[in-house]
Amino acid sequence: MSDGVLLPAMDGAGEGAAAAPARKRPKPGERRVQILQALATMLEQPGTERVTTAALAARLKVSEAALYRHFASKAQMFEGLIAFIEQSVFTLVNQITADAGDAPADPQAGSRQAQHIVTVLLQFGEKNPGMTRVMVGDALVFENERLQLRMNQFFDKIEASLRQCLRTLASDDAVPQPMVDATVQASVMTAFVIGRLQRFARSGFRRQPTEHLDASLQRLVRTTANPPA
Repeated sequence: MSDGVLLPAMDGAGEGAAAAPARKRPKPGERRVQILQALATMLEQPGTERVTTAALAARLKVSEAALYRHFASKAQMFEGLIAFIEQSVFTLVNQITADAGDAPADPQAGSRQAQHIVTVLLQFGEKNPGMTRVMVGDALVFENERLQLRMNQFFDKIEASLRQCLRTLASDDAVPQPMVDATVQASVMTAFVIGRLQRFARSGFRRQPTEHLDASLQRLVRTTANPPA
């Protein structure tokens, strides 16, 4: 995977460890991490439609049977990647909302929280291209449908977090229907995130998701807060 937010690796994990003669057998749990890292790295290759277990095993220089000693199925490998995405992103989202809760009352705090959450998501995707393909479903097309359902739930939770942030802003601005307004804004911002990540994946990772991000967020917040009559 790319530099930045990476899968947690134990000492000696990664391809270098596989080639090192010092230790024949990985430590307990280390091979699982190596498998997930290899899968994520293979997903970063533009044009890769599907990663097979045969190709994954070849990359790691092990047999397919060796993969299945650590994961019951390929779907379980993808679940490992999704669990990493969930843990990484929601840890940051929770920090954003917790920090805002400790700050003095500010009518614009909700908007800043929401924009910060969007920024964190797009930066995560930019630093982890292989994970982006999982997030937008490109890597899950031929896989078990429960994986896509889990990613759908991920974005539902993101939208709920945005809605909670924006609900405070709507209330402070004395919007006649704060719940409706916050719901609309959260929906638009979530769609913006998904669209940026999809463009990143389908451009072969050439169009960065954070491109003109500050200006885009300002326009997005202004437009949703002041829709045309």
